Amino acid sequence: MKISKAAAAAAVAVALSLTATACGGGADKASDGGASGDAKKDKIVIGIKYDQPGLGLKTPDGKFTGFDVDVATYVAKELGYQPDQIEFKQAVSAERENLISNGDVKLVVATYTINDKRKARVDFAGPYFLAHQDLLVRADDTSITKAEDLNKKKLCSVTGSTSAQNVKTKLAPDADLQEYPGYSECLTGLENKAVDAVTTDGSILAGYAAQEKNKGKFKLAGLKLSDEPYGIGLKKGDKELQTKVNAALKKMVEDGSWQKAVDANLGPAGYKADPAPQITEGS
Repeated sequence: MKISKAAAAAAVAVALSLTATACGGGADKASDGGASGDAKKDKIVIGIKYDQPGLGLKTPDGKFTGFDVDVATYVAKELGYQPDQIEFKQAVSAERENLISNGDVKLVVATYTINDKRKARVDFAGPYFLAHQDLLVRADDTSITKAEDLNKKKLCSVTGSTSAQNVKTKLAPDADLQEYPGYSECLTGLENKAVDAVTTDGSILAGYAAQEKNKGKFKLAGLKLSDEPYGIGLKKGDKELQTKVNAALKKMVEDGSWQKAVDANLGPAGYKADPAPQITEGS
């Protein structure tokens, strides 16, 4: 059957418009880690730690547990997202700013200490927790009771963490600093005597020490070498999201959910948490 040139052109135009509509159907889906509290979006992507028992841990069966996970889930709920709309993404210490700046995640809730260097690249909500830097040593080691004892000894921390640099520059300049990809590697080194101590926040160290496989092997030195206010990282300049996250954190404290999460996740390790800190970011 013959058709006119005009009819053929019209048919092509219709086909092209249908194709364009189909291709653009997902245009309003979250491509930057989720929308700022817009529950119409499919999901929100939140960066957490995968290897910190009691704080942010991905279990062998693919579940996520820990205080930071509970905080992230609560905040996401207040932004309009149900648990099945949350996608957790691993946020190793050295990559947290990049994940936020590149739009790979909307929020980072990953034992993320607020400091000026990081605030040059990202904004924070919170703080929502105040930790203190400590040392983890072998249970039978009596040679390390204070930070200065680390001079001439091997100290392990994670690449990108502020903890080891704090010790090296301020407390034990002659410490032999070893930076590993993750805390699990540091603990293996500690057990094998490849390193003499591991340093990071006491909350993190307590979680590792309380694991069944580590019980009796390690002990906390019980030091408070620094204050580590944990904040929720977000894209620089997103004041609307910052305000909403701060409001969610305040509500979590006020309705008792914050203390419940602390007790459930850090209580079993015998860690005594400070009270919920005052929110200072964005004020």
